[in-house]
Amino acid sequence: MKKLYPIGIQSFEKLRKENYLYIDKTSFVYELVKSGSYYFLSRPRRFGKSLLLSTFEAYFQGKKELFQGLAVEKMEKDWIQYPILHLDLNTQKYDSPESLDNILNMKLDEWESLYGSNPVEIGAPLRFLGIVRRAAEQSGRRVVILIDEYDKPMLQAIGNEELQDSYRDTLKAFYSVLKTMDKYIQFAFLTGVTKFGKVSVFSDLNNLKDISMDKRYTELCGITNEEIHHYLETDLHILADTQGMSYEETCQELKECYDGYHFTFDSAGIYNPFSLLNTFDSMSFGNYWFETGTPSYLVKLLKRDNYDLHQLANDKATSDTLNSIDSSSKNPVPVIYQSGYLTIKDYDKRFGIYYLGFPNREVEEGFIKYLVPFYTSIDEGKTAFYITEFVHDVEEGNYEDFFIRLQSLFADTPYELIRDLELHYQNVLFIVSKLLGFYVQAEYHTSDGRIDLTVQTDKYIYVMEFKFDGSAEEALQQIEEKRYILPFAKDNRKIVKVGVNFSSKTRNIEKWLVKEVE
Repeated sequence: MKKLYPIGIQSFEKLRKENYLYIDKTSFVYELVKSGSYYFLSRPRRFGKSLLLSTFEAYFQGKKELFQGLAVEKMEKDWIQYPILHLDLNTQKYDSPESLDNILNMKLDEWESLYGSNPVEIGAPLRFLGIVRRAAEQSGRRVVILIDEYDKPMLQAIGNEELQDSYRDTLKAFYSVLKTMDKYIQFAFLTGVTKFGKVSVFSDLNNLKDISMDKRYTELCGITNEEIHHYLETDLHILADTQGMSYEETCQELKECYDGYHFTFDSAGIYNPFSLLNTFDSMSFGNYWFETGTPSYLVKLLKRDNYDLHQLANDKATSDTLNSIDSSSKNPVPVIYQSGYLTIKDYDKRFGIYYLGFPNREVEEGFIKYLVPFYTSIDEGKTAFYITEFVHDVEEGNYEDFFIRLQSLFADTPYELIRDLELHYQNVLFIVSKLLGFYVQAEYHTSDGRIDLTVQTDKYIYVMEFKFDGSAEEALQQIEEKRYILPFAKDNRKIVKVGVNFSSKTRNIEKWLVKEVE
């Protein structure tokens, strides 16, 4: 019988009744329930947050039969049923103040049909408050509140300050019930991609314990290497056979593609569960997580904040920065990190600084390719074609075609989209170098107003120096004076030195000079 992988399954009850694969996280559920009352967890999309809340829901419904054979079955003795208020904000498109009001009112109507209403309770916060009180009084037990993707409206409104202010005011008042009605609440758990702090949604909700960077719960969502070998060992061998790879090669490919998420320093690497399960279901590797959604709000932030894309590969931040987002901040890094496109790579304990980078190949390649039409004149559907041509150019020694093609990336870029011409030029070169790097060896560096790019193929080594409003002659001379080709002196491949100048007047590559080393 074919194993059923829970791709897109967010109902714990459905998963258990229909015999889908379940990687047991119930010991974490029990520990959280017994050690606290109010929690917040930030994780990227498609990381199992909704399934986690559904697991809490089944637990608090006292459905012991669903937990047969799982860790919590031996831990829990009472299996008490509580009234549950479960709100999922992930199902709506938020493009007007009414869109949030509509989903809140719909859910409040549903809860009031169960627990009654009071005509003096006007507005979502007062209605919510009344529902919590009546649910507790009528059942004789305190209420469990589960809120999934609490931040979805705020994320979709990035770039629209007026709409974001409207959502913030609505949600801030609505969520404040969690604090004011404490004596009626048994347990509350909120999930989201990001944490908006300071003057935003969570400013008054200081009774929530944020476990997003708590080392004890890094494995709460996602899949560890140990869990793969425990639950999916047979599947690994089948995948290897299907792909014509060795077992060791298959494990390494899975790791490079989908592992690498670290939600605090020195923690176990976490695999993206959505991509991992899709790989085993189809028995083939693919960019499954990235293809399910486009991070358009991230690009809005990068463009709005005039971000240097080169920093994506080696940015850094403090824990305070990573752990809370100020909706008025001009720093896009916390949102990029919390959305799952950057992760923790290293930590400087002395200064409390986290070093960030892409978690794995799927995210890096998918994100860079997604950026192309936002920074260049390439249409979204033609990115793969341009990558292919660039790679062929450098592999075959067609550097003239390479630079003509590079010129075309700048030629049609609308002037109004460029706030800082030099930074835009650097960002495009960074994107090109990363695209090349997925197929050949490419290294890109910027420092002190200069850019160099080294590209290595089977036959060629290109050492390129770029100037902005300088000259191609100066760039070529710098390669000579700085002896950039010295590391390749004993290499048998053909070495090509290239000096390039970008002109702010023409807003394009003005000239390039090429010198082949004999």
